[in-house]
Amino acid sequence: MGEGWLIDRDRRWVCRFHRDERAWSLDPKVFVDHGRGMPNGEPALLKRREHLPKDEASKLWTRLIKSGWSLTEPVWGADVEP
Repeated sequence: MGEGWLIDRDRRWVCRFHRDERAWSLDPKVFVDHGRGMPNGEPALLKRREHLPKDEASKLWTRLIKSGWSLTEPVWGADVEP
């Protein structure tokens, strides 16, 4: 598991799943960032961050997919051009 992005049906809210590299080898944890991209190159609006055990993050991913969320490209971060 590296990084994964999901977007809601309305294409407004995004969840970014990425592993906590510092905890991965002993106690695998995943950060889940909740937010949305902003127009005109403004910084993303990040609403909250969860720090979950890997199995709980996997369950959250599955629940979101089942409720209509879908895969998307990165919305914020160093890899995204304004």
